[in-house]
Amino acid sequence: MTERLGLIVPTLDAGSLWPQWLEALAAQTRRPDFLLAIDSSSGDGTAELARAAGFEVRVIPRSEFNHGGTRQWGLGLMPEAEIVLFLTQDALLAEPQAIERLVEAFADPQVGAAYGRQLPHRDAGPIGRHARLFNYPAQSRVRRLEDRHELGIKTAFLSNSFAAYRRSALMEAGGFPRNTIMNEDTFVAGRMLLAGWKIAYRADAAVHHSHDYGFAAEFRRYFDIGVFHARNTWMMEWFGGADGEGLRFVRSELRYLGRHAPWLLPSALLRTGLKWLGFKLGRTLHEGLPLWLKKRCSLHAAYWSRA
Repeated sequence: MTERLGLIVPTLDAGSLWPQWLEALAAQTRRPDFLLAIDSSSGDGTAELARAAGFEVRVIPRSEFNHGGTRQWGLGLMPEAEIVLFLTQDALLAEPQAIERLVEAFADPQVGAAYGRQLPHRDAGPIGRHARLFNYPAQSRVRRLEDRHELGIKTAFLSNSFAAYRRSALMEAGGFPRNTIMNEDTFVAGRMLLAGWKIAYRADAAVHHSHDYGFAAEFRRYFDIGVFHARNTWMMEWFGGADGEGLRFVRSELRYLGRHAPWLLPSALLRTGLKWLGFKLGRTLHEGLPLWLKKRCSLHAAYWSRA
């Protein structure tokens, strides 16, 4: 790979994991040529540590952060980067070759974006662990638009927790949406596929990244996913709905917990109900809800001040 590589990471009070994150980046066999941290006014020294590690740091008010718009703004700050890598502050590079292996995907000139495997953090609970094992299998794959007949909505799956984009393909697809509640990565993946680009999943390039959401957070996250689908109906028209993939996830989760943590089965069933309720509320009813209630239901409440 001879293309110039840029790295963008949005940060906000990255906490005790941040020094380890920076050490893992420094150990990479393929170091980015440009480093940019977009910090949402952290109060814990995150920005200062990033500067000391060689990052250009741009500080923005917390209220201005948007999943798509902030990343698109960051792209404009590094115009010389031909491949742009995105990481989140809680995605810890798992081995020194992680970035090198990820960007190897662009040896195929038709690959517009590539994302790596997400392994659960070492202290992840069984529910969070299963979610990563389900969504990030051990086999690499390159997906095309034609794969939607087999994979449905999963064809456009992508995660900016550890993903890289060919700038020319990203721009051809219209860039990141300027104001989206979440899923800016899936949005772009869908646009790229429709434009004839491929999406590569690299199972040999990994980060440790997982969440153990509480019940309320699960509801709010799926409310936001429902809002995203309601406001991007073209995704369903091209790739189908999320119901089939959701059912497959639930069956897999129940089997996994039955083998490894059967005492969590009641919790998983309750979470499933909350996810379904949140998704349906966001997908079909959010337009009729008062603003205060949308904010209460949403994991990204600041979005509604701009929506």
